[in-house]
Parts: sequence; structure tokens; C-alpha cells
Amino acid sequence: MTAAEQEQDPQVHKHTISVLLENKFGALNRVAGMFSAKGYNLESITVGPTEDESVSRMTIVTTGDDAIIEQIIKQLNKLIDTLKVVDLTYESFMERELALIKVSTSADTRSEIMQIAEIFRAKIVDISHKTMTVEATGSGQKVDAIIKMLKPFHIKELARTGRVALKREFVGDV
Repeated sequence: MTAAEQEQDPQVHKHTISVLLENKFGALNRVAGMFSAKGYNLESITVGPTEDESVSRMTIVTTGDDAIIEQIIKQLNKLIDTLKVVDLTYESFMERELALIKVSTSADTRSEIMQIAEIFRAKIVDISHKTMTVEATGSGQKVDAIIKMLKPFHIKELARTGRVALKREFVGDV
């Protein structure tokens, strides 16, 4: 199924999968290789150490219908370094992304870019006579929105992480 077909299929959903795995050489390659070998869509993948140095947490964003996601989870569980796999999609979870956005600027546009950054609670992390670099963190939708707002100023460079996510422990009314 092509990406265009997946977008049009109402049964295909974006899933956020959290994987705990042993912090060993080649673990990330085995996961990425499994996605490639099976032809699964890998929208984003982030990995880093956890509170336990011997364990890494990988957050995978992928798309597929229920049968494909079930197969992805089964395949992830079969990998040698995998400790735990959780599909967070139907759970209550927190997610964040980070983007560094370098924008062309001049004396005339600098204050407008700073106002946009302030509205999104973003930070100006670098400035020169010709550019400003904005650091934005938040949900994927928030990062998409600030990028869209900064496009008219000519984005010179953009670096964006994938999603990181943790299951919420508190469930109920706040």
C-alpha cells in the first residue's frame, strides 16, 4: 500500500509505539532494518538512554491498519534486544518534538519573528545580522504551526527531531 493509499484509507492510523531495549551496539539498526525488510512505513524514530543506563527508550511513529500494527509489534517483540513494546496510540500519553528553525531576517522583520517565537513559547537561540534560529518544542501540531508561520520569512535550515513520548500515569479529571 502506497503512502497516498494509506492516507485515503480510513482504517490506516498513525501509531506511536514505545520500545524499551537493551542499550547495546546495533539495537537501533536491527529495528530500522526490520522496518525496511518488511516494507513498513517508518515516519519517525527517536532513541536515547533511560534512567537505567543499560536500557534505551525508542519512540517510533508509524502508520498502518490494525493488522499491520499488530505485525509490527510482534516483529519488534521478536528482536533480540527488545525488553518491552507498548502501542501508546490508544493510551493517554505525553509527546514532544523539538525543531531548530533558521530563518532569514533583517532589521525590518526581526521583531515580527521574535513575536511569533514568543506566541509559541519558543526561544531565540542564535542571532546574526542575516538570520535568527528559533528553538521550538511541543506537540507535533505546535511544531508544524510555528514552521508554517515562519515560512514567509524564508527558512534557510530546519532540523527536527521525531516524537518522544511517555504514557501518562494520572488518569482522570484535573
